[in-house]
Amino acid sequence: MTRTTPPRPLDVEALFPELAGHRGTTTRLHPRPGAPDLSQSSVGGPMLWPADEPWPVCRDAHGRGRGRRIEDIRRERRIWAAARARQPYEGLTDDERQLMAMLGRKHRVPGMSDTNPLPMLGVAQFYRRDLPDLPAGPDGCDLLQLFWCPFDAHGPSRYGMLLHLRWRNSADVGEVLAEPPQPPVVGYEGYVPEPCVLHPEQVVTYPFAGLLAEELCARIDAWEDALEEAAEEDDENEAGAAELPGYQYDLSIPPGWRVGGFASWHLTDPSPMDCRACATPMHLLVTVDTSEWDGGSKSWAPVEERGLLPRQAAEPTGVVVGNHGELNVFACPADPGHPHRWSIQ
Repeated sequence: MTRTTPPRPLDVEALFPELAGHRGTTTRLHPRPGAPDLSQSSVGGPMLWPADEPWPVCRDAHGRGRGRRIEDIRRERRIWAAARARQPYEGLTDDERQLMAMLGRKHRVPGMSDTNPLPMLGVAQFYRRDLPDLPAGPDGCDLLQLFWCPFDAHGPSRYGMLLHLRWRNSADVGEVLAEPPQPPVVGYEGYVPEPCVLHPEQVVTYPFAGLLAEELCARIDAWEDALEEAAEEDDENEAGAAELPGYQYDLSIPPGWRVGGFASWHLTDPSPMDCRACATPMHLLVTVDTSEWDGGSKSWAPVEERGLLPRQAAEPTGVVVGNHGELNVFACPADPGHPHRWSIQ
């Protein structure tokens, strides 16, 4: 089934012709629950991984012997989904609440030290043939695979994520690893993805306003302020002022999982993302988002899912980034083999 982004509420280039010179594309991935196989691009699906190649592990020293079981997290999600599907919605039954209490418990792993190699979680894999905005990897690799440690215990703060990206040539993979290792417990349930198939769709996108020329950014701000003032003066439209189109939420950068395009810097000021190997300005490679849309960006909800509540359709992967935000991963356009960088917004 396809997913179709509705036309934008306004023609932003008609309002601000200079934006034509900044126009780009991004491929919205539209992950939705399914049963992907090794040959498909997916979130939370099986990885095309050689049987004779070591699976990625976290070797950073941190607690990893206490957490929740993956199967408990996924069962808890199924129970919530079934409860929300019941009409009228009356919440969990008494039996379900008791089961939820059991599933929510943390477990200890006997003999697990802070330095035991910890299998990373396979988050997603993307084939270039499926995604028009995914660049080629080093040496022409056509498959990008994303992993992360299931514990927030990294970086200077010791509360950050650890991300691992692997490029490979899919045609070179012979015997496939049948049963990839999994961590016995995870520290954060938002790191556990649900198996999802993708419905790629290429759409037009424009840069984050704060990265545009100062004069153009000021004109966009003034236009948005004028719309809000006009709505406030009109009693009939006052209640709908929150629905007015805005550059950030409706006209520039779509929400959700995607590849290519421009990064949003809505949480922080824009930060230079230069390659640490060669100082080349990096390009956005992949965005991992908690939600496909929300109250502020619902104009991006696919036509096929209009009328559905965000909890019904906009959080299909189960992944939660930071405080319900998004992860932007950047790559060096001069040499895709150079180390990646990332930012959480």
